Amino acid sequence: MNANEKVNILIVCKRPVKLASYEVMLRELGENVILAASAEEALQCLLQSDVAVVLLDVDGLEEDAFNSADAVLQHSNFQKAPVIVVLDAPLTDLDQYKEYRRGTVDFISAPVVPELLRNKVTIFADLHCKARQLETLTRELDLLSEAVVVSDGDGRIEFWNMGAEALYGWGREEVLGKDIDGVVPTTFPVASEEVLATLISAGQWEGAVRRQNKGGQEITVALRKILQRNDGAGAILEMGQDISAQLQAEEALRQSERLAAIGRLAGVIAHEINNPLEGIANALFLLRSHPSLKGEARHFARLAEEEVARIQHITQQTLSFYRESRAPISVSIRTILDDVLDLQVRRLQINQIAVEKEYKDDMVIMGFPAELKQVFLNLIGNAAQAMPQGGRLRISTRHSNDYFSSRRGVRVSVCDTGSGIQPEDAKRLFEPFFTTKPGNGTGLGLWVSKGIIEKYQGTIRFRSLRLYDRHVTCFSVFIPGAVVATSLAGDAMCA
Repeated sequence: MNANEKVNILIVCKRPVKLASYEVMLRELGENVILAASAEEALQCLLQSDVAVVLLDVDGLEEDAFNSADAVLQHSNFQKAPVIVVLDAPLTDLDQYKEYRRGTVDFISAPVVPELLRNKVTIFADLHCKARQLETLTRELDLLSEAVVVSDGDGRIEFWNMGAEALYGWGREEVLGKDIDGVVPTTFPVASEEVLATLISAGQWEGAVRRQNKGGQEITVALRKILQRNDGAGAILEMGQDISAQLQAEEALRQSERLAAIGRLAGVIAHEINNPLEGIANALFLLRSHPSLKGEARHFARLAEEEVARIQHITQQTLSFYRESRAPISVSIRTILDDVLDLQVRRLQINQIAVEKEYKDDMVIMGFPAELKQVFLNLIGNAAQAMPQGGRLRISTRHSNDYFSSRRGVRVSVCDTGSGIQPEDAKRLFEPFFTTKPGNGTGLGLWVSKGIIEKYQGTIRFRSLRLYDRHVTCFSVFIPGAVVATSLAGDAMCA
């Protein structure tokens, strides 16, 4: 309801002359005046209209006038509107008490003074307009995605919108009238006394706070508090928005930037190391072939040459991660997996993990080697971390059809006998920022891996089973469009 919209004033009186006189008195207000000559007509009007105020003249309604009008007074629409009763004689205190309980809010004695009647009706009409405006505002606040909460000067909750229900988990009926600190325990970035002092001096405070929802989970909320003063008593309006995911994303971005910088540095170091390594390898080859070198010395020279060759292989692997091609190239799945295992060999040895490889042919796909290495480095690295006390890691490749689309492709399985995946974690495993390794992971590895495989129109799934006294977890990656390397070679010869 806007300020220019007219309100409805209902006049209930059995006597036509008095009904007409009341109408003349109230027409000057410029509002809609509705006339009813009986309780039945009044009820009909209430069913059809939103009434701001009711003027009820009980003179001549029946022998027991108040009881005959009881149906009107008890109607649900009537209970929302104030009732002014016109009396021929003053009521006793007991009668007034009964009428107040019945729903009457004011009395006026006959003969009615027009100016007094108009003043009373105007006050109640204005209250009705403000109430409707407040209802409209409440509905609009309910539609906000932000959590909007109003509490009184003692911290008791007076308003709680749907956004607050969604953010904190508490229903409106559960929290109204309760202390806000008891419902949502809050940790401020500064002392609470400082927050209160800022509210009093500046009228508002804003910052990021830690709050606990109904389930006991801590969330970070961007909170703004506004102090509403009213004759020295202040209500507090607060608006909050969950920024936990945003902060996690920002932290993950900072960490990814650090890792990217470390990766670039590793690539530079690997490149710089690779050049002198070639010289060392050549010198060792010449030394091992020198006729003056005896058998035992030649043996040690060969060992040194093999270790240098291994270092060269590692540097080449490191460089390959940061020298990504701009267009997809032929990628050997076997080579990708072996390269990743070479990078993980130290961790696998320390954890005493036995590696079993079962490759069916050398399957080749068109793709980007670095990002495929990232996928399998994630899966194999997770498997190794799940077996700190040792276990078995089985990696297999085979031709396969997709379960749902029947497309032909290659399926890579990475299975381990580690700690397994808890049922409550299974549904969230591919969500960003979800990790089962607090303090030792960003929660982005599997999410990124899933995105990479989906870019190839493939799938990544997992199963985790408990068999007797151990767990078995298996991740299955399907990439469509794989072909056997020998077939590619045959096609090339035919061409």
